Amino acid sequence: MTRPSAQYLRGQRINPDAITGRETAAELIENAFLAYNAGRLREGCMLFTQRMLEPDVTVGMTLTGAMTPAGLGMSCLIPLMEAGFVDWIISTGANLYHDAHFALGLAMHRGTPTADDVELRDKGVVRIYDIFFDYSVLLSTDAFVREVSARDEFQRPMSSAEYHWLLGGYMLERERSLGLSRRSVLAAAHELDVPIYTSSPGDSSIGMNVAEQALAGSKLRFDVSADVNETASIVLEAKRSGGKSAVLIVGGGSPKNFMLQTEPQIQEVLGIDERGHDYFLQMTDARPDTGGLSGATPAEAVSWGKIDPDQLPGTVVCYMDNSVALPLLTAYARARHEPRELRRLYGRREAMMQRLVDEYRAALAFRDERAEESLSHMHPGAGGAETIARR
Repeated sequence: MTRPSAQYLRGQRINPDAITGRETAAELIENAFLAYNAGRLREGCMLFTQRMLEPDVTVGMTLTGAMTPAGLGMSCLIPLMEAGFVDWIISTGANLYHDAHFALGLAMHRGTPTADDVELRDKGVVRIYDIFFDYSVLLSTDAFVREVSARDEFQRPMSSAEYHWLLGGYMLERERSLGLSRRSVLAAAHELDVPIYTSSPGDSSIGMNVAEQALAGSKLRFDVSADVNETASIVLEAKRSGGKSAVLIVGGGSPKNFMLQTEPQIQEVLGIDERGHDYFLQMTDARPDTGGLSGATPAEAVSWGKIDPDQLPGTVVCYMDNSVALPLLTAYARARHEPRELRRLYGRREAMMQRLVDEYRAALAFRDERAEESLSHMHPGAGGAETIARR
């Protein structure tokens, strides 16, 4: 006879081997990360490698927090993109701006969080917690962004992905001229055709410099509507091509919402039949009980249509510092999964948008037909006129 408690005691028995110091990162995660937030990271690593990296899954990543100044662009993001483990990205503009420093050969230094900031300001040193850099780094990067953005190919409205792809091309050229390689996320994304969007393009030094040029007559404008629709088209394409959509959320904030709102945009606004993202892995230090989006759980996202309710078992939230969690996830994935074929989604934007437009028009025609039928039943003989007026 089965004991009543048996259903709860099916999990792996906690009986780890002693740590010797010779373990790889992947071995340490599998052997010693068994409970609490370490256990969630282990589950997240396995969800990522065993399900999210299946050949038919399109992986979108979001990035908040000052990750690139700490070197995580070089140590984690570029290796993930090169392995085909991240197909598209939504990032804060600040991460992309600070990423540019490395492509230009500018130096960031390890410092201390206990420094006197008044003295640092007097000495021309900028601090991001325990990262120090000279104020001239900002001025040099500003000058580069303005010089590139003033070129003819930038003088028009464009999505943030198109802007970043063009800017990344110039960063790639600068890296090569300086004898550098694999330094800039934007340069690597250009080479790999990984589209990178910014949910708030004006909220960074890149946006500030573009705004300055607008005062001088530049025709460059960020098309935020194009960003909303292009990101939705990537998700729809993942589903309609017979695959799945996965989200890897590093932090929270506006990029998290911009990534997850793709499904409400498809379902609620465009009226296209869809059910939500299939896999959800978030690494965050935000709590859910404050009501903020950063800490909102995947279960809550189901109520908005952002996550497919049938796929809740394919969701994990790790409450960890991402300067710790992201390198561990990267090391685990590179050790436990072979590289995937690159999707090169940037070059497929036009075709993906056409699918979105076609399905939107079909859904709109269906809604209008239903509305016309409803009005005809309510007011016989006047339905056509009322429908025309309504439109």
